[in-house]
Amino acid sequence: MRLVNICMFFIVQPFLFCLAINPAKPIANVIPNNVGTIVNSKNNNTTNIDTTMTDTTTSSYATSNIDTSNTGNFTWLALGDSYTIGESVNEGERFPAQTISLLKNERLFITTPQYIATTGWTTLNLLDAIASQHPQGPFDIVSLLIGVNDQYQHFDTGSYRIHFMDCLQHAITLAGNKTEHVFVLSIPDYSVTPFAQQSDIAQIRKEIDEFNAINNAVTSSFNISYTDITPLTREAKNYASLIANDGLHPSGKEYAKWAALLAPEIAKVLK
Repeated sequence: MRLVNICMFFIVQPFLFCLAINPAKPIANVIPNNVGTIVNSKNNNTTNIDTTMTDTTTSSYATSNIDTSNTGNFTWLALGDSYTIGESVNEGERFPAQTISLLKNERLFITTPQYIATTGWTTLNLLDAIASQHPQGPFDIVSLLIGVNDQYQHFDTGSYRIHFMDCLQHAITLAGNKTEHVFVLSIPDYSVTPFAQQSDIAQIRKEIDEFNAINNAVTSSFNISYTDITPLTREAKNYASLIANDGLHPSGKEYAKWAALLAPEIAKVLK
């Protein structure tokens, strides 16, 4: 009997050792797709926040540079958020794409624009993305439209002024320090959309005006082109066709109106 016990010990011991050196793997943490990371520049802490303006949309475009294989004389970098990337519309309906189509009539040919823009981004998100993606300039055109999510997330106007100026200075650098090649668009007024009807519409409109007053003043201080599209976006109150199917973002028809304003301003510089 003693001999059997000894044999069993030598048989079981290696098995127990294998278990000891192969513990179960830890379960990885999962962060929802609509959570972004904001870096606090003062203490370098990171905070996960929900940066999505609405959960009613069904599509979102990546921030990576899209196909630029088609030939053209000029390059375009489009910086912004959902209004730049064209949430809920086709790629060809985005305002940069429609502007390029109009410029072809002026014999001005531009490659497919590169985008650093994602639905839900604030000025801080955009600054982080520029820093991480390292876009290779200089670009012949750099457009900037940013701020609606700063307003929506109740950021104060003082911080917006600082961060918007940072975004604009990056845009100038990416345009080869040629301020005349930078084009800023005002923040659209989403208070007229179905999405906002259960909110304080008057307050949204007031805050949009306040944020636009800031980005207009900062842009003017650099003597940079400023295209005020906000009055056009308010026409959607009476024309449902100017709103995309998600009930919040502009339709391709609305973006066409922005392009009609922007194309002549760009043409003046490129001719």
